[in-house]
Order: sequence, then structure tokens, then C-alpha cells
Amino acid sequence: MTQESKKPRRSIYLLPNMITTLSMFLGFLSITWAVQGQYEPACLAILVSAIMDGLDGKVARMTNTTSEFGVQYDSLSDLVAFGIAPAMLAWQWQLSALGRVGVAAAFAYAACGALRLARFNVSTSAAGKRFFIGLPIPAGGCTVVCFVFFASLFAESLHSLLPYMTLALTVSVGVLMVSKVRYFSFKEYDFFHAHPIRVMLAFLLVLGTVISAPRFMGFVLCAAYIAGGLAYTFVILPRRNRQLLRALSPQSE
Repeated sequence: MTQESKKPRRSIYLLPNMITTLSMFLGFLSITWAVQGQYEPACLAILVSAIMDGLDGKVARMTNTTSEFGVQYDSLSDLVAFGIAPAMLAWQWQLSALGRVGVAAAFAYAACGALRLARFNVSTSAAGKRFFIGLPIPAGGCTVVCFVFFASLFAESLHSLLPYMTLALTVSVGVLMVSKVRYFSFKEYDFFHAHPIRVMLAFLLVLGTVISAPRFMGFVLCAAYIAGGLAYTFVILPRRNRQLLRALSPQSE
């Protein structure tokens, strides 16, 4: 009896995992709507799922309810909401017109998302908190979604090119997810402490532009995030490394 009483109970923290479950349900709902040809509701479901995905980790840390179970469950939810759902959306929306090539592109995106999550789970202890290595899968899913909204602004003369544009975007985002490109994680930016007023002004500016042109600005922000990671990895970081080597070279002599 004494040994049995000492065994840990197999229990989970309810609140953060409920939010994770809601995020996964929205991803599943997006898939069903995409199959039915309701593309904009499918896109909105993924965007709301991204909000839920950001909340579950915050809630777990604020309530001190983090657990290994929650980490793994969150990854499975992300695969559904930001891996399978965007791939199915892209396939139903445009890639189906390309036949087997479209199937390959959609699967490549989903597979890269799974590889991205697996790599993140095994390397999270070794990697720093300031940057993600590879494009985060929620950002990848939101990029595909925002492109669907953005494409509604295209002239009719460009509609015939949409399958090929979707193919290029889907494959590129998938490759970025498994790349070594560094993307700012925002984990070290504490939203619950005081900041200069210019931060609030910048937020209001971005909010105003998104509200005024959501279809255009949503995709622009995603593209800017992707471009920022590429610029930091291939331009800023090598320049800093060269400057550091120059600073250390006199000491080595």
C-alpha cells in the first residue's frame, strides 16, 4: 500500500490543454470547410487557431502548469492546425489544378511542418530563446492563409497564374520551416512590463494599417517576417561575425 500511494497520479493540467484542444479543433474545422470549398472561413479558422496556440503556452507559464505532456500535445495540435490544414487548404484552393505536382507540393509542406516540429522538440533545450531555427510552423500556416486573402485582390489576368504562385509559395514556406534561417521568437519580449510609449505608437500604427487593408497588410506582414529572418541570417549575422573576428584578431597576435 505504501509503494502504491507513492506512485505519481497520471493527470494533466486542464486549462492550457483545453486551449490546445480548441486550437486543434479549429484546424480540423478548417479542413472540413476547405473540402466544402468554403475557403475564407477555413482561413479564418487557422488564424484564430494561431491565436489559441499563442495563448496556451502563456497560460501554462502564468499559471505554472507547464508539463511535458502539454509540450507534446501542443506539437500534435500544431501539426493539425498549421501543417495539415494549410496543406489541405492550398490543395483544395489551387494546387488541385496541377494534379500530381500539386499533391506533391501540399504533402511536402505538411511533411516539412512535421519535421520542423520534431526538430524543435528535440533541440529546444540546446537552442536559445531569442530565435527560432527555421520558420515557425504557425507563421508558415498564417503565410499560406494570408496569401489566399491577398490573392482575392489580384486582377483577373493573374488568376491563371495562381496555381503556380501557390505552388511556389507552399514549397518555399515548407523549405524555410526546415532551414537554418533564424527568426525572432518574441519570447524574451515581456508584454506585461512597462515599455517606451513609442512601442504603443508602433502597435497602433500597425493595427491601423491592418484594419484599413487587412487582405493586403496581412500578407505584407507575413512576407516582412520571412524577409527579416533571411536578412538577419545571410546579411546581418555574417557581418557581425566578421566584425567580431576583426576585434579579436589583434588580441590573438
